[in-house]
Amino acid sequence: MIAENNDIDKQVDDDVFNCLNPKSPKSFFLFAGAGSGKTRTLVNVLTSFKERYGIDYKLRNRKIAIITYTNAAADEINHRLSYDSICAVSTIHSFCWELIKNYTADIKKWVEIDTKLSIVDLEDKLSRARDANNKTAISNRKKLESKKKRLIVLPLINKFVYNPNGDNYTKASLNHSEVISITCFFLTSKDLFKQILINKFPIILIDESQDTKKDLIESLFGLQSEFKEIFSLGLFGDTMQRIYSDGKEKLGEELPEDWLKPVKQINHRSKSRIIELNNKIRKDIDSQQQLARVEKSGGMIRLFIVARTSDKLTVEDEIKSKMSELTTDKNWNDDKSVKTLTLEHHMAAVRMGFNTFFNPIYEVDKLKQGLLDGTLSSVNFFTKIILPLYNAHKTGNKFQIANIVKRNSPLFDRKYINEEVDKKEILNQAKINVDNLLKLWEAEKQPTLLELLLQVNESKLFFIPSDLKLSIERTKSVGDEEEQEDDDEILSAWDQALLSNFNEILRYNDYISESSNFGTHQGVKGLEFERVMVVIDDDESRGFMFSYDKLFGLKDLTKGDNENISEGKETGIDRTARLFYVGCSRAKESLAVVAYTDSAQQLKTNMLKLEWFNEDEIEIII
Repeated sequence: MIAENNDIDKQVDDDVFNCLNPKSPKSFFLFAGAGSGKTRTLVNVLTSFKERYGIDYKLRNRKIAIITYTNAAADEINHRLSYDSICAVSTIHSFCWELIKNYTADIKKWVEIDTKLSIVDLEDKLSRARDANNKTAISNRKKLESKKKRLIVLPLINKFVYNPNGDNYTKASLNHSEVISITCFFLTSKDLFKQILINKFPIILIDESQDTKKDLIESLFGLQSEFKEIFSLGLFGDTMQRIYSDGKEKLGEELPEDWLKPVKQINHRSKSRIIELNNKIRKDIDSQQQLARVEKSGGMIRLFIVARTSDKLTVEDEIKSKMSELTTDKNWNDDKSVKTLTLEHHMAAVRMGFNTFFNPIYEVDKLKQGLLDGTLSSVNFFTKIILPLYNAHKTGNKFQIANIVKRNSPLFDRKYINEEVDKKEILNQAKINVDNLLKLWEAEKQPTLLELLLQVNESKLFFIPSDLKLSIERTKSVGDEEEQEDDDEILSAWDQALLSNFNEILRYNDYISESSNFGTHQGVKGLEFERVMVVIDDDESRGFMFSYDKLFGLKDLTKGDNENISEGKETGIDRTARLFYVGCSRAKESLAVVAYTDSAQQLKTNMLKLEWFNEDEIEIII
């Protein structure tokens, strides 16, 4: 697993750079496995491109589009490229919106057709519903009503709006999937749109291409095929790290013959034993194998098999102590120095203690993404206003408290202040309102979110988002409990979440800001940590997309699994193996896999057959 030297991938950078020659562009797919330094290659290639072709590109007002998966990745690449104007770095949704946002009339036509098709589909479902009052029928009626309203207001919209990083609730708003779908439609049907695109962006590079939406990738393939003499499409990725179902399957296997397919061989991140495990996990899925850097031999992996009835938090602490002894690394005993990866966010929420707040909101599809990326306005009311106010109060920073209030309170909004208003009275009232709010934390009390909300609502100290306003109104309701099943799922979720204590907001904020020692297999793709503990538990994860019990041979395959295998289609086992690979490949020095099961000895037997772990690397904890 050790490379002969650390420069064996040097030629890859040169090969990719040659593909970007404006006079003879070539498209490519760069295989870059875990820790292979694909961002380094991307930056090196673009830096060389700027030196060779930058001036000409600027004179012709052309740019290279670099599409990344997250805002954080976009910021990192932009920084490393010194924010050069010929490099347009953005997430896929932001890129698509910039392409289509000025085509209002065309967007209107698309929305009208799509909405009418949705109405027909919903009416058909309602006509066939067995029970007109079950949750599905009620939900479909609400959707139908919303679609019909959208058709009515559509002619009145002068310009569409879209915020890729926040809420999209206005009548003129487009949602995330609509922006991608409209872009795909334009790319396949509008010749002028295609020409404008390739004139502005003769080169499009896509990072994490295996997780870019399948429809968009295929639309760009069509564009490349049509304009291959003047347009280069470059894909960076690793099909083993495809963790979202809407990515294109077998992306690296079904490429045009004239594409270049360079491969990076070295994993610069991990020590050789961890790389050996990663190679074995992917052995039956593809033929790609990696090598460690010359100086990175060794490393430690351990599989701990634990009964599902165990006290999980206690056992996981014990395992960290064991890993500290085995590795002679005392940092395994420091929670902040160990990254614990779970399959689902709600598993991390339980371990960190913010599940009362988090889980109800996470269950609502419309709120899930905003909850995870910190852009949900109702959540930001607590994290961006109340939390900073609380922190300033704890440190006795009255100047900071005053700034927060002035910045966020309607009491200081110019719209509500005129010449006759007594400015001193405004300040006095604001101080009273703030003091009353801060009293809720007196004597080390932890108020509930609802108590905080009611206090702010009474004082009118801050604007309250609409969802939370409705939740306040619902606290005054005296209706029958049975009626709640008809309630809007967003409001029902907030009813539950607001019962949590404020300290859950502190823990949630730590989690989403990545300052905690917890994460998910999916959420840490691209990141790396010295010490990693991967927690596996199908029962706790409550998921249906993944099954470690099937992957490890503890549960029989279903009829559907076998049919998918025989037809060459993806199965839950494939998805789980990829997810396991992503989790394990985050580790640089040492890795502990904690597998909860009802069949400890059978799991050990099966794992030895797989030959992923040696016998002395497996321990059963009863």
